[in-house]
Amino acid sequence: MLDSNSLYITDENGVEKRMIILFTFDSEDYGRQYVVFQDPDGEETEIFASAYTDEGDLMPIESEEEWEMVEEVINTFADDEEEVDE
Repeated sequence: MLDSNSLYITDENGVEKRMIILFTFDSEDYGRQYVVFQDPDGEETEIFASAYTDEGDLMPIESEEEWEMVEEVINTFADDEEEVDE
């Protein structure tokens, strides 16, 4: 489930956990929407990503090519954030 700046996932133990949404983006190449998020209680450098539906359901990123595209977007975002901090 997605709300304005958080999403809630259920871990392998069935515990619901709040994550902070860093940003979302669409890919015309894959025809999917993606959300990039972080665990507020986890390591600051650990970032997660998932595709999602219009209803807010998370979907797995299935191919190596799709992961490479998502990682490229994340790296661009991280580079932009570093420039703002300087």
